Formats: sequence, C-alpha cells, structure tokens
Amino acid sequence: MKKLFSVLALAAVVAVSANAQNSSLGSILGKLGNSSTLGNILTNAAGAIYSGPVTLNGTYSYNGIAVSATSSEGGIVSSLAGTAVTSGIESKADEYLAKIGVKPGLMTWTFNSSDNTFTVNVAGISIPGKYKVGDGEKTVTLSFGKSFQFLSMPGTLESSMSGARVLFTADKAMAFFKKLSGVLSQSSSQVAGVAKLASGYDNFRIGFKLSK
Repeated sequence: MKKLFSVLALAAVVAVSANAQNSSLGSILGKLGNSSTLGNILTNAAGAIYSGPVTLNGTYSYNGIAVSATSSEGGIVSSLAGTAVTSGIESKADEYLAKIGVKPGLMTWTFNSSDNTFTVNVAGISIPGKYKVGDGEKTVTLSFGKSFQFLSMPGTLESSMSGARVLFTADKAMAFFKKLSGVLSQSSSQVAGVAKLASGYDNFRIGFKLSK
C-alpha cells in the first residue's frame, strides 16, 4: 500500500510539472483503479499525462517512429503502448527507415493553421499537402498531391512531453513510406522490413514522434 501511495504522489508531481492538459489527480486515480500491477499503474498514469489534444501549427522536428498496438492473449486484450514491446518495434523501424533517409535531423514537418497546408521536408526535398484536424484536435487527415498519387492519411494525434505523436494505420503509413522512398530514389525493401514488424499485433498503428 505504501508503494501505491508513493506512485500516486509521483504521478501527481509529474502531471503538475508537465502542465498536462485536462489531467487532474482525480482522473489519474480513476485510471489507476483497474490496474493490477505496478507496471500497469505507471503506464496508465503516463497515459493520463500525455493524452491531451494537440494544436498543429509551426515546424516540428522528426524524432523517430511512434508505435501503438494491442495484443490478445487468453481472451484478454491489452494495450502495448509505451511498453518494451513497442519500444523494440520503434527501434527496429528506426533502423530500417534511417537507410532511406527518414531519421532525426533530416526530416521536419511544418503546419500552417491559417490555410491548413503542411510541408514535409526530407533530406532537402519538400513535399506539400493539406491537413484537417477533428474530434477536439485528436485526429488529423493528411492529404498529399500528385507526387504522392493524392494519398490520404487519416490518423490520430496524441500530445507528448516534447510535442506530439501522429499515428496511422499500418497500410496508410506503409503507403507513405513507399512513395517517400521513391521520391528519395531509395529501395522500398527497407519499408517491407517495417511492414513485417506489424505482424502478430492487433490494431497496429505507426507514425511519427514530433517535437518543436
């Protein structure tokens, strides 16, 4: 019991220091109510801190791949977000995509909320598009032009300590990476490697960690 109270106190301190939107000690306690292990308690507390809406505007730096998934075992569906499993998938995906030029320092996203346009800049190549946010700034749809065969990518937005996580279904994300590899004159074999990482997981979503 003492350990539980210590964890609750720590979660409250972190929530205040992070200035998280819509996160109160009451909401954190509510999330902790169904936790059965210390690991689940920490995961749920972190989720409460980072789940606020995101206002996309300005330039963001790409900080790596973001992954979210669930796993079914014995009839129980559990979230793998923020676990060693998703961290391992993110690390491996980063290795594959770095080989086609998608890596921190070489990719930025600039959003202009005045006209809902965006530009992805990768290794000096600029790719424009239009975006639309919805559901209280928790969803976003990216619409590309002719160079990407008018690809449309509906996704979700999550706030983070440094900026945002933008997540898409695996098929949409792979379509983006394949088209990007073509624009960068790189082989799509690395993208195929990323696609294989999604096998065996339910509700697999993959996207970007962005920071201002």
